[in-house]
Amino acid sequence: MTNKTPVRPRRIDAHVHFWKLARGDYEWMTPDLTILYRDYWPADLQPYLDATGMQEIVIVQAAATVAETEFILDIARKTDFVSGVVGWVNLEDDAAPQTLGRLAQNPYFKGIRPMIQDIADVDWMLRESLTPGLRAVVELDLAFDCLVKPPHLQNLHRLLARHPDLRAVIDHGAKPQIAAGAYHQWAADMNRLAEDTTALCKFSGLITEAGGGWTIDQLKPYADHLLRCFGPDRLIFGSDWPVVTLAGSYETWFETANQLLGELSATDKAKVFGENAARFYKV
Repeated sequence: MTNKTPVRPRRIDAHVHFWKLARGDYEWMTPDLTILYRDYWPADLQPYLDATGMQEIVIVQAAATVAETEFILDIARKTDFVSGVVGWVNLEDDAAPQTLGRLAQNPYFKGIRPMIQDIADVDWMLRESLTPGLRAVVELDLAFDCLVKPPHLQNLHRLLARHPDLRAVIDHGAKPQIAAGAYHQWAADMNRLAEDTTALCKFSGLITEAGGGWTIDQLKPYADHLLRCFGPDRLIFGSDWPVVTLAGSYETWFETANQLLGELSATDKAKVFGENAARFYKV
């Protein structure tokens, strides 16, 4: 009888950014963001992956240009621990389906993320001009990262009802206003999305939304609600590094996430910290 070594669960950080300021297309990036206002490369991240046992990452776009998507796809090609890329395409462009088709030929290209939170029109996602691009996302079996805030959630529900085959994940728990203690409307809207759609949710960004001096007790109602709504099969861990460093280190968020999910079994934790990302992003 042969003894078999247990297979180690995959550990995937499903939300990481890299950038090079000199590229010049990070419109949100300003010097007042201090710790973020510098270049971030895979070599900067490697020590944190080693310290936490994370094995793989998904790079997520940080600029609303196809050029930046091609930039991070090139990083993926050169970096062993990158398993996928979530890029950007102008969904209102008539050529969006063709652009998506071209990018999808790259094996690292796993999905797109429009920067909805930065668009002034809260109804933007419901524009008919987006429909051909969204249909192409579905036809190419790509993921759709929803970078939204609480005011967008009711429209997101309408969008996902309109496109039920869209494989969607809500980034950063929809950025609840934890610092302000705003809970009830966000909670109701997230519960409705979880019940009525197949969307997943990233367990990320919470300490950033809680702001300086955050505590576990402050985060817990929000974390508990996400777990109640989406369960361990539909939550995906992400660090949101390096943005997370505005509120704490990579290791601090990793340890905090483990503490907030402490009641989960080892099997369910393995889902949140890797298996769900592998399944969703098809990496």
